[in-house]
Amino acid sequence: MDWLKIRRILVSVINLAVRLAILVAVFILVKRVCLTAYDYGFRVFSETPVTVGEGMDRTVEIPMGSSALDIGEILQESGLVRDSKLFFIQETLSSYRGDLKPGTYTLNTSMTAEEMMEVMSGREEKEDSEEEGG
Repeated sequence: MDWLKIRRILVSVINLAVRLAILVAVFILVKRVCLTAYDYGFRVFSETPVTVGEGMDRTVEIPMGSSALDIGEILQESGLVRDSKLFFIQETLSSYRGDLKPGTYTLNTSMTAEEMMEVMSGREEKEDSEEEGG
């Protein structure tokens, strides 16, 4: 009878330890997801250029039919942005959503993602010509 009680107590302690370990693992996972989501959310609106100061000019070609994610990958490969997925989110939330045009562009590593979107949307040229004409 004593062995049966000891066995039950042991099973209960092991069961409790396993549940506690699962709870801790879930807590750590939720914490990591929340921190990553916060970091991404913060960077969407405050991401700094790759280079501070003058930067370097890079010529990129955006093929016809490129999605914002494709463009982000091209910019990341060229060293113009740090994270292609972040660029995609920034484009999705910006006033340039769906306005990026195919073509060859000279962009600088000191430009923000929004400045690059302005150039690739063609709005920069329109604004310059309106200022000259008006």
